[in-house]
Amino acid sequence: MKKSGASQGRSASELMSKRIAELGDWRGETLSRMRKLIKEADPDVVEELKWVKPTNPGTPTWSHDGIICTGETYKSIVKLTFAKGASLKDPARLFNSSLDGNVRRAIDIHEGEEVDESAFKALVRQAIALNSSGKSKPSKKAKS
Repeated sequence: MKKSGASQGRSASELMSKRIAELGDWRGETLSRMRKLIKEADPDVVEELKWVKPTNPGTPTWSHDGIICTGETYKSIVKLTFAKGASLKDPARLFNSSLDGNVRRAIDIHEGEEVDESAFKALVRQAIALNSSGKSKPSKKAKS
């Protein structure tokens, strides 16, 4: 399978490291810190830059049996969007964005903010468990 936007001979992790380094400010530091936590929660996580276009250097994406979350950077926030966040238990109330959606939930991190590391890792592990539990639920078929 061809990875869109991948440079010849560069792994997705190398491209992600380059993308994060290019930010060169608190957003890069924050995204790097969250990336480290994701990898600690799941050493087998797959890293990719998705949705690469000439005008978009790509969105860091972490997957395990499906997308766990994406890491987007904006002027004033780093946004970690969990693909199936609405199905995850969040007792530490890390989700603070996209709360009205039926599927996704996000964590917006502003400059200087810290995220509860153990609660974040628990969300990542939950997302993996959900992805691995049967990515799509079987349809309810009429018994014949």
